[in-house]
Amino acid sequence: MVAGAWDWLRRKKPLVDAFFAMPLVVFSAPSLVGGHHGIGAWGLALLTFGLLAPLVLRRTFPRAVFATVALISAVQCLAGVEPVQANIAVLMGLYTVTASNSFRWGLAAALVAELGALLVTVRYPNSADDRKYVFAMLTVVVAGVWLLGLHMRTRRAYLRSVEERAERLERERDNEVKMAMAAERARIARELHDVVAHNVSVIVVQADGASYAIDTDVGRARQALDTISSTGRLALAEMRRLLGVLREDDDAGVFAPQPGVAELAELVEHVRASGLAVAFEVDGTPAPMSEGRQLTVYRIVQEALTNTLKHGGPRAVVSIRLRYTGDALEVRVDDDGRGAAAPDDGRGHGIAGMRERVAVYGGSVHAGPRPGGGFEVLARIPVREEVAAS
Repeated sequence: MVAGAWDWLRRKKPLVDAFFAMPLVVFSAPSLVGGHHGIGAWGLALLTFGLLAPLVLRRTFPRAVFATVALISAVQCLAGVEPVQANIAVLMGLYTVTASNSFRWGLAAALVAELGALLVTVRYPNSADDRKYVFAMLTVVVAGVWLLGLHMRTRRAYLRSVEERAERLERERDNEVKMAMAAERARIARELHDVVAHNVSVIVVQADGASYAIDTDVGRARQALDTISSTGRLALAEMRRLLGVLREDDDAGVFAPQPGVAELAELVEHVRASGLAVAFEVDGTPAPMSEGRQLTVYRIVQEALTNTLKHGGPRAVVSIRLRYTGDALEVRVDDDGRGAAAPDDGRGHGIAGMRERVAVYGGSVHAGPRPGGGFEVLARIPVREEVAAS
C-alpha cells in the first residue's frame, strides 16, 4: 500500500512541488501582514505570489521556472524593493536546474544566481565591510546549493545506471535460461533419435526373422517375439524417462541414470540377441570419465550398431574396439556389410549427432564406407577437460 501510494505521488509532480513550496508560504506569511518593504501589503503579496507560484512547476519546467523567479528577483532588485523571504525561490530553482539538467545548464544557473548575489550586495546600502560579508555569505549559499544539486544529479544518474544494469542482467538471465532450455531440448531430441532408431531397428530385424521362422522353427520365432517385447519395453521406458524431463512441476518420477561405458556389454548382448554377430574388445587401462563423456561413447556405439542393423545386410559382422591411449579414448566400430552400396534416403541425422556430441568435448569423428567394403566409425574423445581445452 505504501509503495503504491509513493508511486502515485511520484507521478504527480506539481502536487509534490506545491507541498514542498508550502513551508516558504508559511515562512513568508508574517511579513505579508505589515507590508513594510516599501510596496504595501498588496504589492508584497503580489511579489510573494509571483516568486512562489512558479515553484509548483519547478520539476516539470525547471529552466523556465528558474528564469521566471530570477527575472522577478532582478526587477525587484532594480526597483529597490528589499529582499523578502520568498526570494529563496531562486535557490530552489537553482537546485532543481542543477539536479535535473546537464552540467552546463546547472553552471549557467549558478552564474545567474551569483550575479543576483552581486546585485544585492551593490544595490542595497551597507558599509564596505558589511557588503563583503553579505557577498561572501550569499556566494557560499549559492555554491552550496549548486554543489547539492550536482550531488543529487550524480546520485540519480548512478541509481538509474544501477537499475538499468539490473534490468539488463535480468534480461540476460532470461535469455540464458531460454538458451539452456533450447539446448536441453536439442539434447533430448538427440537422445530420442538414438533410442528410437536403435530399438526400432532391432524390432524390425526380429520381426522379419520371426516371420521367416514361424512356419519352420517355432522356438526361434518365439525367441524373436520375446526380444521384440523386451526391446519395446526398454524403448518405452527410455522414452518416458527422456520426455519426463520436459514436464513442468512434476517431481514425482524417479529417472534412471544415463547409460555409460559399463552398459556397453549389455548393449552388445542385446544386439547379439537380435541375430547380429558382434565382437567387443577393450584395449588399455580404462580411465575415469565424466558421465557426459561416457554417455557420448555409449550413443556412438549404439548409433553405429543401429546403422549396421539398418544398412549392413543380413550376414554383417560388427567389430567394436575401445582403446585407451592415456589422454583420450578411441572408439572404432567396423562392419563388413554393404558399405557404400547400402541405400540411403538422406533423412538420417545419426552421424551428424555423433559429431555434435563429440565436438562438445573437443573430440573428432570419422564415419564412412571402408575401401574394402563395409562401414567404419572412428571417434576420438579426450577423457579430461584440460585435454579437451588444449
